[in-house]
Amino acid sequence: MRLTVEPAGRTEYGPGVVAELPGFVAGLGHRRVFVVTDRGLRATGIVGRVEKILAGAGLEHAVHEDVGPNPSTAELDRGAAALRGFGDSVVLALGGGSALDAAKGISLLAGNPGAAAADAGRLWDAGGGLPLIAVPTTAGTGAETNGFGVAEDVCARRKVYIGHSSVRPRIAVLDPELTLGLPARITAATGLDALVHGIESLASRGSTPFSAAYAAQAVGLVGRWLPVAYRDGGDLAARAQLMLGAHLAGHALTLSGLGLVHGIGHALTAHTGTPHGVALAAVLEEVMAFSAAAAAEAYETAARALHVPSAADWASAAIEAVREISAAIEIKRPLRDLGVTRADIPAIAADAVADAVTKNAPRLPSAAEVADLLHSVY
Repeated sequence: MRLTVEPAGRTEYGPGVVAELPGFVAGLGHRRVFVVTDRGLRATGIVGRVEKILAGAGLEHAVHEDVGPNPSTAELDRGAAALRGFGDSVVLALGGGSALDAAKGISLLAGNPGAAAADAGRLWDAGGGLPLIAVPTTAGTGAETNGFGVAEDVCARRKVYIGHSSVRPRIAVLDPELTLGLPARITAATGLDALVHGIESLASRGSTPFSAAYAAQAVGLVGRWLPVAYRDGGDLAARAQLMLGAHLAGHALTLSGLGLVHGIGHALTAHTGTPHGVALAAVLEEVMAFSAAAAAEAYETAARALHVPSAADWASAAIEAVREISAAIEIKRPLRDLGVTRADIPAIAADAVADAVTKNAPRLPSAAEVADLLHSVY
């Protein structure tokens, strides 16, 4: 086996570390900051807190708040236009995975005049994105660990992958205090996403010893601390451990890629607008069962990370442990409750099979097999 592992960006982790942002910006050789965040974050007080920190250090800054829960290619294009107007700066990605993904796309598009987000495929060979600092306010997506993101092409009703190594965050600022006010339902959805990242990274065709090391640790941390943070959102220790687990899961998926759970999740979100983590939860155990024979060793690693006692059938034990976590955080819903009709299932199945991540699954499915799986959770 021959492996190439690119060095990860710098990570700053700990309660209150967000206060050190001015020094991080200066370390990248800049005095101007373009903040990309989502429309709802200001109400939490986090945006105002960051603005105060930047202003207190005399840093010129602008805040771009035009990012929705599932950012569209049009939103990325508007953000890139605003960033070009603001000029040379550090891009500060502030928020959940949607804001971080959008910031990467905005930075890359701004550095490539004339480029449009809908033509994202050709930007993989581009470059010139502005430097990023990522400040996640949820613990789940791991978007702060890599240079790619997902946007929605509303006209085509499909997900578009956009990214480049130039927009991989130079610094990830992990401050668990920023997640203390997160509602339980968002804690559940983002945390479940992190758990899936770890499990799929272990089982994927792209798994390596490096990614597996990150993934096993991530599964253990998220599995233990997600239910605690869900029950008591003010538990800073739980929030800190969950954020660390999600970050490690992000490093894992960056190296290994994901699989069918995410392929189906992307398709469900594109068709119904279902929040990403909720879409994943709808099919997680069922996809694990579908893949069990091809992923037995990976699921044994996951089960051991989740502190399952010795089992005769490790795959079944891992699936049951995941089912218990989903129940504890009250996230699993039947597809009919997510706005899916039976008539939608063939198109969702076809989109899931066509999604790039599905090709990395341990067992490659047909559209008919995915449709059967979707009917089973309808």
